[in-house]
Amino acid sequence: VLAIGGELSTVLPNGGLPRRAVTHFSDTPALVVELLDQVAEAGGRAGVVGWPELSYAGIGAEALERIIAVPEPGIDDLSVAGVLAEGLDLVILRTRSPLNLSPVRARPLLARIRKGDAALVTVNTQVPSPALTVTGTLAAFHGIGRGTGRITGIDFDVRAEAKGQRPASARVRLGEKPAGDKPVVDKQKLRLVT
Repeated sequence: VLAIGGELSTVLPNGGLPRRAVTHFSDTPALVVELLDQVAEAGGRAGVVGWPELSYAGIGAEALERIIAVPEPGIDDLSVAGVLAEGLDLVILRTRSPLNLSPVRARPLLARIRKGDAALVTVNTQVPSPALTVTGTLAAFHGIGRGTGRITGIDFDVRAEAKGQRPASARVRLGEKPAGDKPVVDKQKLRLVT
């Protein structure tokens, strides 16, 4: 298991992601950046393949040095992810359009993952029978009130489903912890102001 610290570990089986296996993750960039930050802060090495618009602003400078980004992997992003998986602790693979890999097409990628020690997280890409599926739904923002403030934290409702285990769910808070006097704004109560 690739240990993940912070609140996210409470919902993940055994407190982390399975190594030498695939975890399917919902398209929630803030949770993915949290994964990267937790792994890199603990001294691990991570790679991101095919996600040019992902913001690394929430990751500290020292941890950022342990992250490899391949924003434009070309036509063979699966091979790039496979090569990185042989030498890193965590690899994030995101394809631009949804991709369902057949068992035959997934076989070379899965073989490379088993050679290394990495946990592969796929976003927007489905492999047959992933070891873990994690979904995150935006629940609330912290730090903003009636027309004032700025977002200082975000809550996600996270659900993890692993093979052979009961699903686990938890509310995960990213960012600053809200002070008692700061309001919490539910996602449904926000309006676009032009």
